[in-house]
Amino acid sequence: MSTENLPQSPDQPQRKPRVAVVFGGRSSEHGISMVTAGAVLRAIDRTKYDVLPIGITQSGRWVLTADAPDRMAITERRTPNVEQLAESSEGGVVLPVDPANREVVYTEPGSVPKALGEIDVVFPVLHGPYGEDGTLQGLLELSGVPYVGSGVLASAVGQDKEYMKRVFTSFGLKVGPYVVIRPREWERDESAARKKIIDLAGDHGWPLFVKPARAGSSIGITKVEDLSGLDDAIAEAQRHDPKILVEAALRGREIECGVLEFEDGPRASVPAEIPPPDAHAYYDFEAKYIDSTPGIVPAPLTPEETADVQRLAVDAYEAASCEGLVRADFFLTEDGEFVINEINTMPGFTPISMYPQMWQASGIGYADLVDRLIEAALRRSTGLR
Repeated sequence: MSTENLPQSPDQPQRKPRVAVVFGGRSSEHGISMVTAGAVLRAIDRTKYDVLPIGITQSGRWVLTADAPDRMAITERRTPNVEQLAESSEGGVVLPVDPANREVVYTEPGSVPKALGEIDVVFPVLHGPYGEDGTLQGLLELSGVPYVGSGVLASAVGQDKEYMKRVFTSFGLKVGPYVVIRPREWERDESAARKKIIDLAGDHGWPLFVKPARAGSSIGITKVEDLSGLDDAIAEAQRHDPKILVEAALRGREIECGVLEFEDGPRASVPAEIPPPDAHAYYDFEAKYIDSTPGIVPAPLTPEETADVQRLAVDAYEAASCEGLVRADFFLTEDGEFVINEINTMPGFTPISMYPQMWQASGIGYADLVDRLIEAALRRSTGLR
C-alpha cells in the first residue's frame, strides 16, 4: 500500500503511513516483548513511516511511551518493562472500535481526551497470551485496523501447543509423542492425570519436558529426568498456565526455519541449527535471551535436508493459515526424519534472534525485514480473507 491509497483531504498534503508499535503485555514474556520492540522501533524507516509507540503494562493498561529503543534492552541480566517508559502513571490509550475511524485517543483522569491521529497499521510485538494468541488480533479485526502477522485463528493455534499439534497431525506433519493435562482433569483426579504422564515415560523413556501449553520463550519449562522431579515440574508449568503439555524427549538436532510472506506467497529462509548449550540443560530462557547461545546459520545440512525442512516449514505455515511471518522449529531425528516441534507466529525478533538471523543469511537484512512485514500488512484487508 502506498501513501496514495491513504485517506486524504483535498487541501491536505500527502502523509506517510502511521505505524503503531504495540508491545509489553500481560504475559510472562512482557520483558522479551520490550526487547523486540526496541529493535523494531530502531529499524523502522522514519522517512517512510510515522511511528507511535504504545506499551501495554503488566496490569493491562495501554499507555503512551517514550520512543526510546536504547531503554528497551536487557541490562544486568534483567528485562525492561513498560512502566519504566510510560509517559504518565495514569493516562491511557484507547484504540478505535469503529472500522470507519482509525483515530487513537489518549485519556487522563480529569482531562479532556486528546486525539492522537489515525493509525494505518499496527505492528504487534507481543509474545504469549493476551497478545500473540489472537486476542489482540480480534480487537484489531473489530477496529478494522490492518496489522502485522497472523490472524485470529492462526495466532490462537500457534499459541496453544496442543491444538497446534492436532492441526499439524491432521495435515500429515509428524509430531513427537505427548500428553495434555487440562485444568479440570487435574482438579478432578490428580492421580489419574499424573498416571498419563508416567505412562508416557513408560512408553518413551525419560527425560520428559513439562511445559505450559500456552506460553513461549521457554518460560515455565522443566526437563524432568525421573519421577522424583515430576511434581515440581507440574507446579512450575501450572504457575504459567493451568493447562500443561508433557512431551517425550526426541533424540536429534534442533533445526529452525523462517517463513516470510512475499507478494507471491510464503517462502522459507535458510535453516539454522541450535547446538546444545554448554551451560544449560537445554535451550531454555536464559540460554536464549540472557546468555545468547549462538545458533549455526545456515545449518550444516545436506541440500536434500535443507529443501525438506524448507518445504515442511511452509507446509506448517499453510496448515495453520498463518500470515506475515512464522518461525518453525523441528527436530532432525537420528533416523533422518524431520519432526515438527512448534511454530511461533511472533518469534523473537531482535537482530540476534534466530528468525532475523536466518533471513539475514538469506539476503534480507533486519530493516528490510521489518519493512516487508509492514508492507505485507498494508496489502491485506481485515475481516474474512
